[in-house]
Amino acid sequence: MSVQERKQRERAERERLIVATARELAEQQGWDAVTTRRLAERIEYSQPVLYSHFRGKREIIGAVALQGAAELATAVRAATSAAGHPRARVAALARAYLDFAARNPAVYDALFQLDGGLAYAQEDTPEPLKDAFAALLETLGEVTGDGVHPGQFTEVFWAALHGLATLTRTGRLLPEDAEPRVELLVDRLAMV
Repeated sequence: MSVQERKQRERAERERLIVATARELAEQQGWDAVTTRRLAERIEYSQPVLYSHFRGKREIIGAVALQGAAELATAVRAATSAAGHPRARVAALARAYLDFAARNPAVYDALFQLDGGLAYAQEDTPEPLKDAFAALLETLGEVTGDGVHPGQFTEVFWAALHGLATLTRTGRLLPEDAEPRVELLVDRLAMV
């Protein structure tokens, strides 16, 4: 291995460590606790080393969001691939999405609540974000009604899921009623 390759590998490892540490700290104490000073202390690198990878917290949030988008896409695809018919796939998608949001609140915030400097629904949207939406569209496109644009239907269904995830997490909806809400969403919105 050349010196250049070794340096690139070490840089990538440092970047992964910064993102993993930021994510862990955010999940434990919230995003307000994530500062470059605290990250530097936790990973035992100087703040200038952090700034050589990320210009600041906003870019770190963006990196966590991209990682989360890839994980969300994987979770949705795994759940839907195990389901047999369209209704079961849509219900599995909804459960996987809501479960991801509940298990990863800081990552979910990085994806959908905080400014990570990422473009959404644009030409320059990063590939992991496009793929997360594609994972939803793959299943929801199967149940789009006649004359309904599959992308728009997916946006509306996603918005409903986001609302359920957010309202449940903030205590405005009872978590024990999650399953009846999924059933209602699938039966009435997806009509499958």
